[in-house]
Amino acid sequence: MVSPFKSRMIWIVWLVFWPTTLFLVYQYSGFTLTGREFDLISFVVLMSIVAFFPIVVNETPIFFIHGISLVVFLYFGLFTEILLTTIAVFVLIGKVRVRKNDLYRIPLNLLMFSTISIIGALVFYALGGKNGEISLVIASNMIPIVGYALAVFISNQLILYVISTKVIGRKERFFDKGLLWEFMTSLFVLPVGLVLYIMYTEIGAAAIYYVGLPFVSLSIILTLYYSSQRINNYLQKASEIGHLLSGRLEVSEVLDTMVAKLSDLLPLDYLYVYDVEGDKELRLMRFFDSNEKKDRPNVFLQKFEGISGKVWGHREGVLYRNRKEWAHLTSGQIPSSVESIISILIERDHQPIGVLTVASNKKRAYEKFQYMILDILGNHLAVALENAKHYEETKNKSERCPLTKLYNYRYFEDRLIESFSLIDKNSQNHNMSLILLDLDHFKLVNDTYGHQSGNEILCEVANRLTNIIGDKGIVARYGGEEFVILLPKVNREHCLHIAENIRRKIANHPFLVHEHILDDPNDVYVTVTASIGIATYPEDCEDAMDLVRHADRAMYLGAKRRGRNKVASYATLSEAAE
Repeated sequence: MVSPFKSRMIWIVWLVFWPTTLFLVYQYSGFTLTGREFDLISFVVLMSIVAFFPIVVNETPIFFIHGISLVVFLYFGLFTEILLTTIAVFVLIGKVRVRKNDLYRIPLNLLMFSTISIIGALVFYALGGKNGEISLVIASNMIPIVGYALAVFISNQLILYVISTKVIGRKERFFDKGLLWEFMTSLFVLPVGLVLYIMYTEIGAAAIYYVGLPFVSLSIILTLYYSSQRINNYLQKASEIGHLLSGRLEVSEVLDTMVAKLSDLLPLDYLYVYDVEGDKELRLMRFFDSNEKKDRPNVFLQKFEGISGKVWGHREGVLYRNRKEWAHLTSGQIPSSVESIISILIERDHQPIGVLTVASNKKRAYEKFQYMILDILGNHLAVALENAKHYEETKNKSERCPLTKLYNYRYFEDRLIESFSLIDKNSQNHNMSLILLDLDHFKLVNDTYGHQSGNEILCEVANRLTNIIGDKGIVARYGGEEFVILLPKVNREHCLHIAENIRRKIANHPFLVHEHILDDPNDVYVTVTASIGIATYPEDCEDAMDLVRHADRAMYLGAKRRGRNKVASYATLSEAAE
């Protein structure tokens, strides 16, 4: 986007140079109508019609008037060619509907096309070219024409590149798709232009209408061909994204891939992915801001609330091309700069599971086929999300204890070995500690209060351990009434402090059980204690399994045998044995 300062400078440069240049060209060319008014009007009409069918490559419109402008230049001279091209540029600007913030494009395009015309004319005259009726059968007459065409093509590409990279600030390559399209269309359009010139010199204005129709048809065909190519390209990319999504195993991976690929595929400034929670509300799962200026909002929408809520409620997607179409639906979450919006429902087995909404700050940023592409991607996303949820559910069951919901020992052992493999021995803090905990006399608890009460206590112990450890380590059920905790980057002193805190939180706070087998109908409190052993790498062991064994030894010999309800470290046990 061009800054206000640059925009003002472009207008100033245009006001200073463009009228002056046009006047000088007029003076030099000695322009007169000489009874060719009808011919010129016919050329203006033809150029305006052709300019009405541009293609837009990398936000740069390309039209196919150069064949006609070549004829006008060859016959009428530079001033007439600039004048008619200026009219065609205004038709083009009206067709692409330049936004208020982009009005600088008007003087910029006029300056650009005038400069290109002058460069082409200078090369033409330098090579001995003359305006008027010339014979194209003579080879020497073709040299200035070829020079003119090459000069126009090259200068057009160079100026476009400078404007895109230096004025607008886009990162573009010189040899891009736009250059290829300009070159390919020139191969079609310029020969037709020469045919028009020959016929015009022979039969006059009638040639404009004889050749004009195929010229317009060619422009329409090229526009339709480009449009079909563009849609095919979108479909191919959508298919690739679908394959990528199906290969992702977890929900977060699916969503991250969707956001990353969609932000490359569509011209969007914001992206929202909502999840339908219990048929009650929409919860925002992913948010994307292309400028990274806005944080992810904490959004919950009801049915028919805002644009996404409306899509969910009506179970029908929407395409809005400007703010006036959707302003009455705003829920305060869509930024005030947004104009264009596509929002589609994500369904699986005819049930809504989410809403995908993309937004652009530009008016008419999206076309109908882009809505259809997003709808196709929504179907891919629905399948990928469901598969990922099934995978996570299965994975969770294989990794978790079904009673306490803690990790099971198989998972814990894998993470323990993995953590050891990742230890950086050159790091200042490469300690790793392990806590092994066994509830004292737990068989007596089961026998006294029943196994269901025992299970209640195990679940509460799991909750207390999880709350104490948080994200400092991994808590797992070792088996029966035993629990194990892995604490990366925790030294022995810190581990002893954590273990003592755990012991107190278990021994000093009795457990409330509901499903006991006592005659008392009320809930009862049960006091439970724990014996805890700890070991630390590298002081107490050299590998992962030694860490477990030594913590186990500390627990049984240092805590259990010495009266229970104690914390014992392997280091203290070893020192006592020596």
